[in-house]
Amino acid sequence: MSKPKLVLCWLGGLVMVLAGLNHFLNPDAYAAMVPKELPAPMALNYLSGAAEIAGGLGVLHPRTRWLAGWGLVLLFLAVFPANVNMAVNHLPLDGKPVASWALWARLPLQAVFIAWAWWMTRTDSKTK
Repeated sequence: MSKPKLVLCWLGGLVMVLAGLNHFLNPDAYAAMVPKELPAPMALNYLSGAAEIAGGLGVLHPRTRWLAGWGLVLLFLAVFPANVNMAVNHLPLDGKPVASWALWARLPLQAVFIAWAWWMTRTDSKTK
């Protein structure tokens, strides 16, 4: 694995683990993001938090990196409606108002996270 990819692998993995832990430390903030059309917001919060932790840890090991990367791609797609819900309904984050531009800026940022997770599924090909 190239050095830049290794650094981004570890950095992204750490960010995912910390973000996942935050789902358990501040569950009400994340459950509030879940669109009203979906059932059991608290259960969905804990499920997505556990998936973030598992994915973050999974990308750190070469044997699980491929599966964890694809799992994170699917997770980022699954939580996208919550990010849209926040932006459309201008929901606060942990009870604090968030600037409208920041809520909307989170949407294309999901594409960056998806690209990172997908990159983790790719093996480095070295030519001789």
